[in-house]
Amino acid sequence: MVIIMEKFGFGMMRLPQLDDNDPTKVDIEQVKQMVDVYMANGGKYFDTAYPYHNGVSERVLKEAVVDRYPREEFIVATKLPVFFVEKEEDMEKYFNEQLEKCGVDYFDYYLIHNINEMTHHAVYDFDSFEFVRQKKREGKIKHMGFSFHDEPEALVEALEAFPDCDFIQLQINYLDWTSTTLESRECYEIATKYDKPVIVMEPVKGGALANLPDEAEKIYREYDSESENVSWALRFCNDLENVFMILNGVSSLEQMNSSINIFKDIKPLSKEEHELISKVRDLVNDLTPIKCTQCNYCIEHCPVKIPISKYFTIYNTYHINKIQNGDPVNAACNYLVLAESEENGAAGDCVECGQCVKYCPQHLDIPELMKDVDKHLNNSMMKEFLST
Repeated sequence: MVIIMEKFGFGMMRLPQLDDNDPTKVDIEQVKQMVDVYMANGGKYFDTAYPYHNGVSERVLKEAVVDRYPREEFIVATKLPVFFVEKEEDMEKYFNEQLEKCGVDYFDYYLIHNINEMTHHAVYDFDSFEFVRQKKREGKIKHMGFSFHDEPEALVEALEAFPDCDFIQLQINYLDWTSTTLESRECYEIATKYDKPVIVMEPVKGGALANLPDEAEKIYREYDSESENVSWALRFCNDLENVFMILNGVSSLEQMNSSINIFKDIKPLSKEEHELISKVRDLVNDLTPIKCTQCNYCIEHCPVKIPISKYFTIYNTYHINKIQNGDPVNAACNYLVLAESEENGAAGDCVECGQCVKYCPQHLDIPELMKDVDKHLNNSMMKEFLST
C-alpha cells in the first residue's frame, strides 16, 4: 500500500558520504535506495541547492531521481545562489547551469537563497525578485519564493518587495521557536499575516534534536518509551497550520525509513506533550552553548581549513559531559585528533577574517567561539593524555 506523505520533503543537504571529510563524495547508490523507498511511500518533493555538498547535490538529484523517474512523478526545488552573484547577468548564468545540473526543463519550486544582510545587495540592487518573476512568466518556474535566515524586520522588507511570491521557506524547530536570535515564531507569524504558505527547513536543527543530551532524552522516554527524538521535532512542525512542507535532511537509508514511519502516522501534539517539549527546549538550551546546525557554509570559506562544525559538536559534547559529571576528556581528545592532523586547521589558527560569520545562517560569532574551543579543548593536560 502506498503511504501518502504530503508534508515530508526530502532535503538533499546532508546526504550520505563515502568520505566524511569530502562532501563531494556522495554515496550515490545509497541515495538511490533512499529515493526509491521515499517515492514508493508517496514522497515527491526533493529540495536541493547550488552549494549543497560543495556543488554536487544538484547533480546527485539528476542521477538518483531525474534520470530514473518520469518527470511528472517528482517535484524539484532548488535555489538561486545570490551569495555568488556579482553582477546582474550572473543570475541567468547560474539559473541555466542549474537546469543543466538537475537535468530538467523547469523547476517546480525555485527560491532566492537566503535573503539576509549578506545577500541584500544582490537581492535588491540586481532585483532578483524580477529575475525570478520573469522565469515564472517563461514557464521555467512553477512556484517562486525565497528562503530566509534573518530578523523579522528584514522578512517584512522582503515580503513588501516581493508581494507576489508563492511561499516562504523558514527555519523552524522547537529549539529556535523562542530564540531571541532567530525569532522563528515571529517570522512564522509574519508569514501567516501576509498569507504566505511556509516550507520548514531545519526541523531537527541539523540533527541536534535527534541526538539529545541524555537528560533531555529521558524526559521523552519517561512519557513514551517507544518514541523517537526526531518524532517530537517533526510533530512540532506538523502542528503549525500554515506549514505545507517539512524538509527533513535524512543522511542514510535508516533515517529515511525512520522518517517514513513517523510521517505515515503522524499525530497532533497534546497539551501535555507541548509542555514536555518546552521542558526539553529549556534543558537543551542550557546544556548546548553553540547552536550550530552543521550546514557547513562556513567551512567552505575558511582560509585555514578549520572544520568548524565538527569542533562545535565536540565542544558541545565536552560541555554536556562537564555539567552532567561525565568524562570530558574523550571529547577533548577527539578535538586534538582532528586539530593535529595535516588537513585541518586548529581552533587557535583562526585568523578572525570574518568570512565564516557572513555565511552562517545561525548568526554565530564563529571567531569568538573558536577562542572558547581553543581555551577549553587545546590544553597541555589533554595533549599529555592523548600521547600516553
